[in-house]
Amino acid sequence: MHKASGGFGGLRVNSRLLIPVPYPDPADDYTLLVGHFFNKGQKSLKKILDSGRNLGRCDGVHLNGKLAKGDGKDEPLFTMEARKTYKYRICNVGLKTAINVRFQNHQMKLVEMEGSHTMQNEYKSLDVHVGQCFAVLVKADKDPEDYYVVASTRFTRRQVTATGIIRYKIGKGPASSELPPPPVGWAWSLNQFRTFRWNLTASAARPNPQDEVDGKLRYALNGVSHDNEFKTPLKLAEYFNIAKKEFEYDTIPDNPPQRTETIQVKPIVLNASALRLDHLRKSRNRYPIVSFIRLLLLRRRVISRHTIQVFPKSWDVILLMFNNCGMWNIRSEVWDRFYLGQQLYVSVLSLNLSTKDEYNIPEDAQLCGDVISLPKPKPYT
Repeated sequence: MHKASGGFGGLRVNSRLLIPVPYPDPADDYTLLVGHFFNKGQKSLKKILDSGRNLGRCDGVHLNGKLAKGDGKDEPLFTMEARKTYKYRICNVGLKTAINVRFQNHQMKLVEMEGSHTMQNEYKSLDVHVGQCFAVLVKADKDPEDYYVVASTRFTRRQVTATGIIRYKIGKGPASSELPPPPVGWAWSLNQFRTFRWNLTASAARPNPQDEVDGKLRYALNGVSHDNEFKTPLKLAEYFNIAKKEFEYDTIPDNPPQRTETIQVKPIVLNASALRLDHLRKSRNRYPIVSFIRLLLLRRRVISRHTIQVFPKSWDVILLMFNNCGMWNIRSEVWDRFYLGQQLYVSVLSLNLSTKDEYNIPEDAQLCGDVISLPKPKPYT
């Protein structure tokens, strides 16, 4: 809800000096946050979803919270000096809509994607899906004047476009009114996505059913919609050993139901504690070695990232490795789907109650729900 009211900002993480970066240091490092907005406040948006309706189309698109009027009086978002190269970190901070970003008369060289270095291909425009972040290099190699950076909604019936000003130092004129055209169709976006590859020579860290419940819109995973109205936070309930009172593990089926007329609404928590190495070793003969090698080769080609887009009438395969204890949230980045149940939690418990697996709860941690009056459990050792 904070994001719906404009509560967002960039958090810049740079590589350590000891880790080489596969491109020269840019003249400057800029953050470009794009997204759509609604004229209604976050409380009004919440009421719309709680009443069983969807949010509908957005009212506009912004770039760093601003819109260029195009009257020649706009202040620039960023300034560049001729013949120098600049790094732009582009993030989609919207609620539900993919945004296409392009620089007027300038190419973008993709160098990073959500913490991973990529093969450095050049693009005229990039589709940035909700929650995704790209880092691109833009070279100031054009005539010194103003240029537009353009952001347009994608996969919507009515396209909404916004612009911002990129100004050359000692510029000689206003930006041209002829904006670069946006791409058309989702196939273009899918083909662009296929060109993204992990840079293995760089040193760095490496559709679902929907229905109505009681006449209200819900989104689900395999026929189960996550209920976020629990009294006690899930991890807190686990730590105080009252998880059975608050929720059940593994309530989501492995396969989607044949009929989606009925959706169950309850907390979705997968218990991955039993997925230990010795269990995998016992079943090693059930899978041919060639498949394991193929999986490793596939992992070396694709990019390790925090988000993945699923295109219409398509599916994705992802590999998640829960190799340490804790609880993780897996969710749709489309905000209204996430709010209305399209999310789940994965829990890996410390079976030995060891601090090698997980730390104890802090002494000054605030308690709530059913654990307020309970004594603290035996600490991990």
